[in-house]
Amino acid sequence: MNSSWDRYMKLGIIHFMIYPETMKGEGPIIETLGKILSDEFFMAVEVTRMKDDKVREQVKKMLEISHIATAYGAQPVLLVNKLNLNSLIDAERTNAVNEVKKCIDEASYLGAKGVAVLSGPHPGADKEKEAVEQLKKSLKELCGYAKKYNLKFELETFDFDVDKKCLVGKSELAALIAKEIRKEYDNFGLVLDLSHFPIQYEASKIALKNCAKYITHLHIGNCAMKDKTHPAYGDQHPRFGISGGENDVKELKEFFEVLFDLGFLKDVKDESQLPIISFEVKPVAGESSELVMANAKRVMKLAWAAIKK
Repeated sequence: MNSSWDRYMKLGIIHFMIYPETMKGEGPIIETLGKILSDEFFMAVEVTRMKDDKVREQVKKMLEISHIATAYGAQPVLLVNKLNLNSLIDAERTNAVNEVKKCIDEASYLGAKGVAVLSGPHPGADKEKEAVEQLKKSLKELCGYAKKYNLKFELETFDFDVDKKCLVGKSELAALIAKEIRKEYDNFGLVLDLSHFPIQYEASKIALKNCAKYITHLHIGNCAMKDKTHPAYGDQHPRFGISGGENDVKELKEFFEVLFDLGFLKDVKDESQLPIISFEVKPVAGESSELVMANAKRVMKLAWAAIKK
């Protein structure tokens, strides 16, 4: 590919994954985020809840100074606190919605472009339809709340029987839900993740094609699923090319080629309309975050160079 990827996307990285010690809203948030914001390779960053008001205030200034696009992931908040947006117990569902509203408030304060969530646990085939209706109810309420801030609101697809075991894993189900939500809320979209396709038992081409009309944001990374004893088995986002993993240069190249074929990646006149595509990679025990980040950059360069466009 001769053209720079900056013409087609804002390439980013998920801060709380590459530095997992910050995932719970504590730890060296300022120090680690500063490393990302100082690196002009990245045009976007994804952050999550920050418990300390002073840290949040400083991060807001850092994001403004760095001239970077920001997205907000509420997935850690939901997972850590075991919140369920599709709970069949309405009080639990309402509690989850209220917590995500706090995330939307924080995202707006930080200047984020959108907020992403995941569905709750899959309740079993016999209760799937009821859970889907509960999820739709939550998504509509949250889309309306986010719209007040002029924010996008997005649902990410996950696995449904391997690790997170979420209600919305299959791309066909995600597309059906998105179709209904979009009828009322144009700020709704889907987040798909190259890391999740293998544990969703879907090829990139199929998953991306099924959801093409509704994708607003993408993640790129790796997973391990063949060996349950692998240290990164399941939804753990190890570095590209790890032994026993599923994704490397070839898979990332094919992922981008599908996005070009679908017309998702294209030249736009207004750079603010470029989609965010973020690395979601995490070091396994004993690995350096910085080396894993360097791995992702090299794989990106190699995959992009191999695209025949």
